[in-house]
Amino acid sequence: METVAETKYQKKTYPVEGMTCASCAASIESMLSATPGVEEANVNFAAKTVQVAFDPEVVNQEQLRDTVKEIGFDMLVEQQTAEELEERQEAALAQLKFKTIVAAVLAFPVFVIGMFFHDTFTWGNWAMLALTTPVLLWAGQRFFVGAWQQAKHKRANMDTLVALSTGIAFIFSVFNTVYPDFFQSRNLDPHVYYEAVAVIIAFILLGKYLEENAKDRSSAAIKKLMGLQPKTVRVIRNNSEAEISLEEVIVGDRVVLLPGDRVPVDGEVVAGASYVDESMLSGEPLPVQKKVADMVFAGTINQKGSLQLIARKTGGETTLAHIIRMVQEAQGSKAPVQRLVDKIAGIFVPVVLGIALLTFAVWFIVGGQAHLTHAFISMISVLVIACPCALGLATPTAIMVGVGRGAEKGILIKDAESLERAHRVNAVLLDKTGTITTGKPAVTDVVWSEDVTNKEALEQIFYSMEAQSEHPIAQAVYTFYKEAGKKTLHPLTFSSITGLGIEAEFNGTRYLAGNEKLLRQEGVQVSPTLQQAATRLQQEAKTAIFFSNHAEAIAVFAVSDPVKPGAAEGVHALTEAGLEVYMLTGDNAQTAAAVAGQVGVAHYQAEMLPQDKADFVKKLQAAGKTVAMVGDGINDAQALATADVSIAMGHGTDVAMDVAGITLMRSDLRQVAAAVKLSRATVQTIRQNLFWAFFYNVICIPVAAGLLYPFTGFLLNPMIAGAAMALSSVSVVGNSLRLKNK
Repeated sequence: METVAETKYQKKTYPVEGMTCASCAASIESMLSATPGVEEANVNFAAKTVQVAFDPEVVNQEQLRDTVKEIGFDMLVEQQTAEELEERQEAALAQLKFKTIVAAVLAFPVFVIGMFFHDTFTWGNWAMLALTTPVLLWAGQRFFVGAWQQAKHKRANMDTLVALSTGIAFIFSVFNTVYPDFFQSRNLDPHVYYEAVAVIIAFILLGKYLEENAKDRSSAAIKKLMGLQPKTVRVIRNNSEAEISLEEVIVGDRVVLLPGDRVPVDGEVVAGASYVDESMLSGEPLPVQKKVADMVFAGTINQKGSLQLIARKTGGETTLAHIIRMVQEAQGSKAPVQRLVDKIAGIFVPVVLGIALLTFAVWFIVGGQAHLTHAFISMISVLVIACPCALGLATPTAIMVGVGRGAEKGILIKDAESLERAHRVNAVLLDKTGTITTGKPAVTDVVWSEDVTNKEALEQIFYSMEAQSEHPIAQAVYTFYKEAGKKTLHPLTFSSITGLGIEAEFNGTRYLAGNEKLLRQEGVQVSPTLQQAATRLQQEAKTAIFFSNHAEAIAVFAVSDPVKPGAAEGVHALTEAGLEVYMLTGDNAQTAAAVAGQVGVAHYQAEMLPQDKADFVKKLQAAGKTVAMVGDGINDAQALATADVSIAMGHGTDVAMDVAGITLMRSDLRQVAAAVKLSRATVQTIRQNLFWAFFYNVICIPVAAGLLYPFTGFLLNPMIAGAAMALSSVSVVGNSLRLKNK
């Protein structure tokens, strides 16, 4: 039987140059999507990128670029460094700024002559023609080139609107300047609209400059993350130290870090000790101690000590590179609401062209003596004011700022859909081990017998016994005393008693460490004080370990998986946000009840297998809940994939993080509430942006068409229309930037 290999699609993001509005984005998307071998194309107008999923065996990058070039844009398929892209953007912004300034300087005298001295100078029209021509043909060249490229493919965008409005007004004005007798012989004034042409282009260029400048700020999170990568690295090769570029470092290199150095790669410490500022990963301000065998990560900052480490991950494989890639993809992805906006933008320009023609026809027929003047003014105003920039910017700018804000706070959002969907969450499921608790057994309580006098010596004996055992609980005791700086002794004898504990002999005395059953079996006496302590600890779902000599119990130690700092605050924050919180665990009911009580979770489910967790998610969904699942392990992957919103703890397994739409770098439950609040703030901003973008067009287009003229005598000046269009785009971007302060 013949097998068909599954097609392997590559998903890549490319910078796009030349986009001016949402219709441009829609044109690029539709052209690329129609290309054979392309599964999907998503344009982010705000980020000026396109994300393409394509089959490299059917279509290559150069063919994709040629497709985009056909409609007047450029897609950069060659590998671009962050610095090169920034230089290109800065150069384009500088050129736009220069053209804006020149257009404004030339437009000002045209405006003054046209508005105040039009009848004063006989040569006024010729002066305005001379000043307006470079504004139109040089400063405004981009609009005409773009419109022509779109027209060749029977498409229209913002460039079409600007080119038609200013082009028609300019041609009409030139005709009346060169041949004024045509209208004068018919008892009509040969009006010219040079001031409208020059000022409209100047305003639109100014709006585009302010918009590009503001959009540049909305991608500051990416630039900040990229700035965390050092350019050069000190390595030891052939027993000598050398300074090489970051790109030359390979896995296995021995990297030298001096105080204040930024870590260039993910690596394992092999010499030295220091504190490292990992706030860029975790958001925690306190530095973390690093010693031999500890891992350090690219982008973090070494503090006062010196370190040597072996590079384990370099370049695009580091944790920092993964974060940058995730943030870029999330900022370039589309929220569901954006797809609706794209459809509207795709038909918006043709509809506006139809309204403009209808406006001209109506005014020409019923406009009275000044019918031609009113027809031209109204048509040009409609074309100018309807440019759909604000509509195209409404969603992506809010998503970009929201994703960037999350990254700064250690909340990594994989896609815009997760960010948007999180605002609807009303039920949050928390895995217990590793999510609410640390996932590592630790000593939580120590109760000594009242008559113990030589506690330090006995602690050393107990520590030495547990150091010999391989049991996970013994490891918790060993870690507890090792961190306290205790030294181990060598027992004369040592043996393990399966299912009960261990015994050892020190200085002729036999000692036991284990459960209560071991002590009863050996006939050891337990004082009422220690018995009561053990009972209390067991009721708290902790494992009680007795330590005794051959005759009487000396102490009882409690080992449990401790609740993470901030877990109770995190649960409280979720409850305060109006969310139902559930805890799911494979542990027994007693332990589940104890942990749930500690952190304030009202609903919990115990003894659950991975499939049970996924089924519980489906049960809540069937009841109409929008469910967020928070987990950290492979056993949570199925439930994470089933949930409406999946959130992984950053210190969990790669499988959980791959499945999850949101990753919390600090593994702090308080960040779950923060992620939900970020989603709510972002969606609120998107709604505000869309409302004002639609409201602006719904109100302004009829006004521009002259709807108020029969009642008030008001006819919108095309120059005012240009200013209003520019202001609408800037206001939408500005509103999105407010998210930075949330």
